[in-house]
Amino acid sequence: MAEARGDTREGGALERTLLARALAARDPGRLHLRFHSSVVDRYRERAGATLLRTRSVGRVALPGRWTLDMGIAEGPDGEILLHLPVGDLLDRLPEEEWEHWTAHLATGPASDSYLQMRMTPAACIDDGEPGAWE
Repeated sequence: MAEARGDTREGGALERTLLARALAARDPGRLHLRFHSSVVDRYRERAGATLLRTRSVGRVALPGRWTLDMGIAEGPDGEILLHLPVGDLLDRLPEEEWEHWTAHLATGPASDSYLQMRMTPAACIDDGEPGAWE
């Protein structure tokens, strides 16, 4: 994918507004996930697939089957990332495509211990003595 300067200047403020709206509506499906742009490569070669984009918005479609719209933005390291709401992945993307998209998830820093605790609530995680939060 080529350049994607797009709307990244105001992205932080817009994402905070999006979070506030998702919280107010109690609708986590509005929250966006980010994916490496290579996620769309498989559709370039798929017969009948259509890929369209502007500088900051794109669409992947298999006409008569599904259509997925996404934002295009440059990440902090210059990598082009795609982002879209979780709800669109659930509602518009066929389940047989989920594994492919999961493999291209662009992750950020996260606590492995905390993620393990959330995935397995009964998990016992020992990562040291508790201390004051300074």
